[in-house]
Amino acid sequence: MSVALHRLGLGATLLVAIPILSVSVPACAAEMLQAAEMLQVVYPPDGHETRAAQIFLIGTAPPELAVMVNGQAIARSPAGHFAPSFPLRLGVNRFTLQSGETTQTLTITRRAAQPQPPTGAQFAVGSLQPARDITRLVAEPLCFQAIAPAAAEVSVELAGLTLPLAPQPPLVQLPTNAAVLTANNAPTEVAAVTVFAACAEAQAAAALGQPTFNLRYQGQTVAETGPGAITVLSPLELPVVEVIAAEGVARTGPSTNHSRLTPLPQGTRAAVTGQEGDWLRLDYGGWIQEGETRSLPGAVPPQATVRSLRARQIKGATEIILPLDVPVPLAVDQQARSLTLTLYNTTAETDTIWLDDDPLIERLDWQQPEPGRVTYTFNFKSEQQWGYDLRYEGSSLILTLRHPPELRNRDNLQGARILLDPGHGGAELGARGPDGTPEKAVNLTVTRLLRDELQRRGATVYLTRETDVAVGLRERMDEIARWRPDVALSIHYNALPDNGDAINTAGIGMFWYHAQAHDLAVFLHNYLVEALDRPSYGVFWNNLALTRPQTAPSILLELGFMINPVEFEWITNAREQRRLAIALADGIERWYEQAGAKSMTERH
Repeated sequence: MSVALHRLGLGATLLVAIPILSVSVPACAAEMLQAAEMLQVVYPPDGHETRAAQIFLIGTAPPELAVMVNGQAIARSPAGHFAPSFPLRLGVNRFTLQSGETTQTLTITRRAAQPQPPTGAQFAVGSLQPARDITRLVAEPLCFQAIAPAAAEVSVELAGLTLPLAPQPPLVQLPTNAAVLTANNAPTEVAAVTVFAACAEAQAAAALGQPTFNLRYQGQTVAETGPGAITVLSPLELPVVEVIAAEGVARTGPSTNHSRLTPLPQGTRAAVTGQEGDWLRLDYGGWIQEGETRSLPGAVPPQATVRSLRARQIKGATEIILPLDVPVPLAVDQQARSLTLTLYNTTAETDTIWLDDDPLIERLDWQQPEPGRVTYTFNFKSEQQWGYDLRYEGSSLILTLRHPPELRNRDNLQGARILLDPGHGGAELGARGPDGTPEKAVNLTVTRLLRDELQRRGATVYLTRETDVAVGLRERMDEIARWRPDVALSIHYNALPDNGDAINTAGIGMFWYHAQAHDLAVFLHNYLVEALDRPSYGVFWNNLALTRPQTAPSILLELGFMINPVEFEWITNAREQRRLAIALADGIERWYEQAGAKSMTERH
């Protein structure tokens, strides 16, 4: 079948993502030296590869002996720890460390962080796009891209059309998400390469196959088949899928680098409007991995009606039942004193809603701002929200809104239910201090001290692990869902990407995801910084496994930097660990008071 392709302009600046570097220090590959009088290098391991422009060397040596790196003395903490940073040139870099009679040599290879220009008449390796099989709708742009020599002529052939690719403005490279952790997240211009690009569109559904990219340069001609095949869908014949995962992970684009959207409850149905590799684009705009869905052959794109909402009281929560005839995609948006639930592919017929005077909800408002999208906004009686859950029972959506905890005593935490998660464990060491101390051990020590302090104040405390055992991220998240605590705190200590400054970066950091956890993160951060006179690293919104649970305000605490030579001494000081646990318990207790948990009992 013949398919007409029409050329489209491409005026936007192109962005290229570079793989994200880990923000935690890898386990030391070199054997730990047992004698205390010897030089130890904990990070990086010999043979380490990085894209960073610099590297820090973390380790320790007897304080009375100087440590030389490539013949120059380096600064150390009173206990002899060190973490200096050194610039890296592209390719192989060698560092020789010497302390007394002990010498170690490290080889560090810096790989190029930016796309590299091709040499001669060829395309840059891995630059042909689409880079994997894609499916798009009729009349939707199909875009092609390649990196080639600046003076080359580039075109692409597909379905009988030859489409010239034009050179684009200078390529802009975005930093990784980890760049914000070192306050160095400005986009950079990549002047050394030339990107050729153009777009077209198909006027009928068809399997178009793989494009052929052609290059003419200095009298030579090169043809290369693109790695991705192209299929065009008719909007009248869209496949339909159902989410089979307990929580379908929806994202803004077709990769795990793209931001998360509200998880889709099991049973959600949607039409597929596009595909890239094993990622499906659903009709409401979110992307989901194909393995989290099942196909519904012959099903038409879901269009739902919602009617006759009602609320009911259960222990510790209010449930909102939204009867639908089809389970549809949804989204949740939390604000300071409200939560908005959006239903897609839905028409509202909610002329009657049953909502009595509720201990949590002040008022429910709804509207249909556009065809197929309905919003329900729950306005609350207090600013603090204590968690929510979503599930489908058949085709009815159940939204559970948790009530504030009822404390039994004004002067302590009796009645409070707190989950503590000591990060890492087992073979997962976490960050490592200059002497090789693993983060997992400090996390567990401080968590136990905090547990004891909270229990003395009357709280019920749950731990995700009580010994040095491996616990997966999904297991930790499941523990929060199982126990439904008032709050969940994941205890960690910090590290940096390779291009960070380990000597001059220190302090308390807090990470949150849902709006209901923001106040807790800010309050505990400020309280610890002031009460313990510690530096502030900052408060971050971050998409982390232990900040994502929505059933309770959940935050991740980074209580100091394992890789900072001076702060490490504070981190591992037993007396300071006890002070930290007491300060954390004090801060938690005061936050409960501020959040109005005790006033809930007074209203009853």
